[in-house]
Parts: sequence; structure tokens; C-alpha cells
Amino acid sequence: MKKLLGIGFVCILGFAKAQTWKTEDQYIQKFAPYAVEEMEKYKIPASITLAQGLLETGGGQSRLALEGKNHFGIKCKEDWTGRTMKHTDDAPNECFRVYEDPKQSYEDHSVFLATRKYYTKLFDLDPKDYKAWAHGLKKAGYATNPRYAYILIDKIERYKLYEFDNTSKDEVYYAILKLYPSLNSDAVFMAQLSQEKQNEKVSPPTIKVDYTQGSYAKQQSKVSELVDAKSKAELLKNILVKNHPNGDLKFFVMPVDADMSDIAKKFGISEKRLMKYNELEDSKLAKNEIIFLEGKNSSGNKETYKAGIGETMHDIAQKFGIKMKKLYSKNRMESGEEPRAGQTIYLQSKKPRS
Repeated sequence: MKKLLGIGFVCILGFAKAQTWKTEDQYIQKFAPYAVEEMEKYKIPASITLAQGLLETGGGQSRLALEGKNHFGIKCKEDWTGRTMKHTDDAPNECFRVYEDPKQSYEDHSVFLATRKYYTKLFDLDPKDYKAWAHGLKKAGYATNPRYAYILIDKIERYKLYEFDNTSKDEVYYAILKLYPSLNSDAVFMAQLSQEKQNEKVSPPTIKVDYTQGSYAKQQSKVSELVDAKSKAELLKNILVKNHPNGDLKFFVMPVDADMSDIAKKFGISEKRLMKYNELEDSKLAKNEIIFLEGKNSSGNKETYKAGIGETMHDIAQKFGIKMKKLYSKNRMESGEEPRAGQTIYLQSKKPRS
């Protein structure tokens, strides 16, 4: 965003044109759930949020997005107390916000629009009228480019992002599948979808509150902790184990943030062995993380793969059930080196010498 948030809009347009359609498709597949969740909370069309993200980051490739997890170019401002980074935009070495993960950036973007007086009238619009929102953003001064609204509309219609304005966070994976039917053959995506549907079946436990004991605030806090703990236990109880297409390896998608000790206890496998199987150093596991219950293979089940936005070699190793050491070797890369988005990663044979 040139005028208010800070990404050099003209520069990004030039960079975005250089990106492949594949890269922008990967961006949509990865971040549509965030946009839909924000739509449900703030009534901002998911199509608009996604189109802005695509545009601001050049398909996920901007320095701010890759290094700062900042997808909307939000500058520090006087009220920001988190981490920051310097980036040249309208002026040299301007201060930009740095987030722990892109989800925080999406949330901050929603809060930015919802709490700034310039954008008040936007929230009187139909949240499914992406054209009105696009023109409204331009009129409110979101960007200086005179064609900003039309550029957003073009993104939305080219990629059919309006489909996400008619879905919910519980159905977003089906909306993605509708746009990208080839994901039917993606074992990890389908396992994630299955686990999400299973999670929906788990209802929060009912806990009675004794309002005669202690303060109401303390009681509410205690209830919240109990609900979180019981819901987590129920979700872990309902983990769906599947066979990976690479040699039928047993794996699952984490249904909730948890610790490896929880998984070790559930499956009767030592934590040390699970850490080794999954080549992890940290026992803290995040929701949607892929976990194997046995050792991975030395080769993948397909020849090559195009690295997605922000994907690490460990992500790819988990996605295809292949040992990281073998993956690095096949691609003639040094341990710790990470791929670029769109880079061809070899999973079976060794990368030809250039």
C-alpha cells in the first residue's frame, strides 16, 4: 500500500507480473483460510483481502512478506510495540511491523481497516460486493494508483476469489478444492481436510460454574482454561491416521497445538523416537503440522515438486515423507539452505548439474 501502509505499489506491480501463475495459485491455497476467517470476524470480503495480499506481496515474494511475515505493508506507527524491520519504500529505511506468522499480519490488516476513520463507510457496504469494496478502498485513499480498484477486481475475477466470499472457515478447504481439483491427489491436503471435518464434530465440553465462589472474572478464566484443556484432549483423541502415498507410511495432521509428549503418550511411541522420525528439535507442535509415526523414506513418490511460498526443506520433507538429508543431497543443497518459491525440488533422482 503506497499511501498509508507503505509497500511501494508501482514496484510491486512490476514484480508481480514477473511471477508465475503457479506461485499466485499457491498463495491462494495457503492463505485463503486466513482471509475467510477474517471475513467472518470483521465482514471484510475474503476476496478483497486475498487480492490485496497477492498484490502487496507480489504473489508472496516481497521482502516484507518473506522476512517480516508482513503481507500488507503495515508500517510501525506510534502504537506498535512488537518487532520491526527497516525497508525502503516511500523513503529510505522506513520502519515496518514484523509478525511471528502471516496469520497475525492478516489479523492486523483487519484491525487496521476496522479502526481507521478513513474506512468507516466501507463497513456499510455488502460484504459480498467486492467491486464496491475495491472502489471504496481507492476512494478512501488506501492507494495512490488511479487504477487500484480495477487491479483488485482483475485479481479477484482472474482467480475467482469471489468464491471465498460465499464460504465459511469450516468449508474453506472445499472452496479451495473446487478451484483447484488437482488437490484431490495431494495426500497432505486431503488429510488436512479430513482432520478439519473431524475437528468440527468435537463439541466443547459443558462446564458448570459456581457463581457463589470467588470473583466472576476468576471463575470465567478458570472455565476458559478447563474448556481449552478438555477440547484439546478431545481433538487429540480423534486424530485421523492415514497412509502416505510414499510407501504407505503412517502419518497424520496435527488437529491442535500440542506437545510431542502428548503424541508419544497417545501412540505409545517414545518422544525421542518420534522426534527422530520427524527430524524435529522442538517438541512443540503446531496445528496442521504433519507428523509421521514411523521413519521416512530415502526417496519421494514423484519426480519433482515446485516449492511453495514460505516452504522450507523440512516442510517438503514432511509433505513427501522423505528424509531431509536425502532431500538436500538430491538437490545439491547445503544443510540449512532453504528453497525459493517456485524452485524445482528433486524427490527421486539427483538434480542435474548446471
